[in-house]
Amino acid sequence: MTKLATTPTPTDPAPERKVKDKPWLFRTYAGHSTAQASNELYRSNLSKGQTGLSVAFDLPTQTGYDSDHELARGEVGKVGVPVSHLGDMRALFQDIPLEQMNTSMTINATAPWLLALYIAAAEEQGADIKALQGTVQNDIIKEYLSRGTYICPPKPSLRMITDVAAYTRAHLPKWNPMNVCSYHLQEAGATPEQELAFALATACAVLDDLQTKVPAEHFPAMVGRISFFVNAGIRFVTEMCKMRAFVELWDEICLERYGVEEARFRRFRYGVQVNSLGLTEQQPENNVYRILIEALAVTLSKNARARAVQLPAWNEALGLPRKWDQQWSLRMQQILAFESDLLEYGDLFDGNPVVTAKVDALKSGARAELDLIDGMGGAVQAIDYMKGRLVEANTERIARIESGETTVVGVNRFTTTEPSPLTTGDDAIMVSDADAERDQIARLVAWRASRDEAAVQAALAELRAAAASGINVMPASIKAAKAGATTGEWGLVVRQAFGEYRAPTGVSRNPSNRTEGLDEIRAAVDAVSSRLGRRLKFVVGKPGLDGHSNGAEQIAARARDCGMDIHYEGIRLTPADIVDAALAQDAHVVGLSILSGSHVPLVKDLMRQMQAAGLGDTPVVVGGIIPEEDAASLRAMGVAAVYTPKDFELNRIMMDIVGLIDTPATAAE
Repeated sequence: MTKLATTPTPTDPAPERKVKDKPWLFRTYAGHSTAQASNELYRSNLSKGQTGLSVAFDLPTQTGYDSDHELARGEVGKVGVPVSHLGDMRALFQDIPLEQMNTSMTINATAPWLLALYIAAAEEQGADIKALQGTVQNDIIKEYLSRGTYICPPKPSLRMITDVAAYTRAHLPKWNPMNVCSYHLQEAGATPEQELAFALATACAVLDDLQTKVPAEHFPAMVGRISFFVNAGIRFVTEMCKMRAFVELWDEICLERYGVEEARFRRFRYGVQVNSLGLTEQQPENNVYRILIEALAVTLSKNARARAVQLPAWNEALGLPRKWDQQWSLRMQQILAFESDLLEYGDLFDGNPVVTAKVDALKSGARAELDLIDGMGGAVQAIDYMKGRLVEANTERIARIESGETTVVGVNRFTTTEPSPLTTGDDAIMVSDADAERDQIARLVAWRASRDEAAVQAALAELRAAAASGINVMPASIKAAKAGATTGEWGLVVRQAFGEYRAPTGVSRNPSNRTEGLDEIRAAVDAVSSRLGRRLKFVVGKPGLDGHSNGAEQIAARARDCGMDIHYEGIRLTPADIVDAALAQDAHVVGLSILSGSHVPLVKDLMRQMQAAGLGDTPVVVGGIIPEEDAASLRAMGVAAVYTPKDFELNRIMMDIVGLIDTPATAAE
């Protein structure tokens, strides 16, 4: 028998030694209840191998209100961490050395303020400010289009974006001053071409303004510090090609529009969170596979690979993820990066004719949209146009799911299921601490009582002067942060200086051309309207600070197309505002959309005010991410119907609304 060789002979080629690329930053998007609770979560995740932080702030912090403001009621600590002052920022990063950390802060309207607090907290730690690494999202334009946490009109908001950028050029050389966010554009229904075009148009608007604030010799480097934050949906090939299109279009824009010669400053640098919109309440365990497939779209193509990835947890369509749920998402990234051989090879798709053709088609569609936006004067001037396009695209997306043209496993096909052991038990879904708001407000009151009030007022006066004069708002914001000013006080100065703004809803009063499947509902609406003696009036409202308006927009648009007379003013209304609208419009039914988790206190307040206004017999329907026990509480308050993300058939909801009005009492009337 011939003996098999077990060692290489001198003539054998040496075994290939592959050099792995450095993996992307591993992040999870986190923050809730209080700064102390969030700090504990951050330190736990870092101990498990997370390599960067991604901070979620609550809605009062994002919209410039203190935790004890009337509009903050029920919203404190719900969708993120409340940060009302330097003490909160200090507690948020306790025992986390900021000089060594890469921190992404998802903050837009109040980005100058939160960055000021971060700088002040880092200085207290003794950090070298020039060593700080991270990102403020600082993309206010997408807030007008999709997320809704804006404060001021577009022009002064654009000014504050570039104030932050100009300040970081001089003082924070490793900091990304803006993260152009197309993530929420896709959540709002954007097609891949729209996502490409609207995000790139936003970046151009910022760079056009920034050119006036930095020396020409430093401008190319500032172009290189603009980063992007994108979404990756379930259509893997399209999403991967979209990322390659982003890389190529950005390189083209930087070179041709801005004359950036150095390739490193033209590099498309992006972070990603994969698609939360596609997470399903039904069979939520399926979300694990969706998240993995979406993560592959932004990691497989080396030439278009994300620089940072944060993955949602499998159960975020149900409520807040637990530590274990976030750990599961983190392990998914680590297995992909460290167990697979992905990082050992070059780009897998270069030269592929199918990929090349798809990338070229996406680029062509995006260029056509960019040309339209440029013809309108740029992204700021095109906000109404872009908002309308997003609502239309989302309408078409939902219609395809309703009709079954688009399959969503467990939702409109393959719905037979076994009970999931992952969702059973009292602790299957985490809920925010019921006492967190009270605790946060108590500490805020104590903070105000302990500070040097004269120093605070002097700092705020300096900030007011900076806003009025046009000089950079960052130095005065940092001074106010160190003096002890609060988020609400900073926000009030900004509101007084620049005014408030109500963005377009994107919902036209004119019915669309979509008629398929609506004949029966239209006939029912006509019949009940005839019995009422006027058109069925439906008031749609978004109470609280929640700016996720997709659901409200689609309900209003479908009700309009079904023949109802709709009234929809957009986001950020108090319960009193909605009751006043119901009275003024003589509403037959009131619909509320709340996705922030604050449905119980907001609906309780609204129902009390409806009763006091003599509208106790007007049906109220509520939609949102609402656990069944909360839905039962809402029904006990008198809510006529409750809808959650599993209720994707809008036509059924429309018939339900007609049914609420078409009662024997109505017929007698």
